[in-house]
Amino acid sequence: MGCVLPVLGAAGIADRLSRRRPWARLALTATTTWAVTGAASLASEAERIRAALDAGDLPAARAALPSLCGRDPGGLDEAEIARAVIESVAENTSDGAVAPLLWGGVAGPGGLAAYRAVNTLDSMVGYRSPRYARFGWASARLDDVANWAPARLTGLLAVACAPVAGGSPVAAWRAMRRYGPRHPSPNAGRCEAAFAGALGIRLGGSSAYDGVTEHRPWLGDGRVPGPADIGRAIRLSRAVTIAATGIAVLTSMIVQEMTGAGASWRVGNRSPGRHPPGPAQLPPGLVGGRSPGSSDSDAPPADHSARGRRLRHGRSGRARTPGASHQRSHRLAPTGLRVITGHKPSTPGGNTEP
Repeated sequence: MGCVLPVLGAAGIADRLSRRRPWARLALTATTTWAVTGAASLASEAERIRAALDAGDLPAARAALPSLCGRDPGGLDEAEIARAVIESVAENTSDGAVAPLLWGGVAGPGGLAAYRAVNTLDSMVGYRSPRYARFGWASARLDDVANWAPARLTGLLAVACAPVAGGSPVAAWRAMRRYGPRHPSPNAGRCEAAFAGALGIRLGGSSAYDGVTEHRPWLGDGRVPGPADIGRAIRLSRAVTIAATGIAVLTSMIVQEMTGAGASWRVGNRSPGRHPPGPAQLPPGLVGGRSPGSSDSDAPPADHSARGRRLRHGRSGRARTPGASHQRSHRLAPTGLRVITGHKPSTPGGNTEP
């Protein structure tokens, strides 16, 4: 945690400072995304190994393999190197592209930087060895939690994008459901099984790491992979990355909309009570009894009832000419309407109101 918290704090401060500066925030997000995602370098290294295998240069392919995975390259034949490359492409599509994009969509630049710190810490010390037994397990478990949702999203996107690599979505779905849980990793198995089903090949088996051979279950029921399948895996990885980018953008828009709506609700509900609107808050058409630009023809029809005549002529029945000395303005709250009259209105009993 001592490595993660400083990175998270610095990213959080930068995110907060750029929140009200759209261009600064765009530059921060683009720079952080470029720094933490590894889709381009993953495809470049896998393509380099594929080219070496196509040229029949097995020593060059073995020499380039450690740039993608940590297994021992010595003694691996062409099919085993192809299997190692495809497994690495599948797993790193989740770790190096989908996961940081998804966390960036949820938490912004801070989420991008925090995820990369967690994943890098797991790569450095998350091993089951006597040297890292006391604290390596914590970073490994934290990385498992951070990659749980992205790994499953990667598997689903590989199923959806299988036709890009000439595969079947149905076969990819069946392979992910059947073989994914068999992998010792709670996350990598979903990605590798989905890629195996989409490409129609079989992954897994025995692999040597630092002189120790590990036997893992088979993933998929297809044929043995070859160099051409590396190129198909790269195309599938790129399609998954593009789809994950769209999902991350949509997620970011939803999160911003939710947080913006919450801020507006808090601002609009600061006062505990509700008060009637004053004249300044009323629509312009209600202030003064007329809308701006209206004429006498727009006025309401005259009241010709008995009460209306009393209001116009008074008790004596004589009409009064409205003058400056008789006009009074009565403002009726809360509507703000203005009534012009010459005297106080009479009550039904004939007495004037006090």
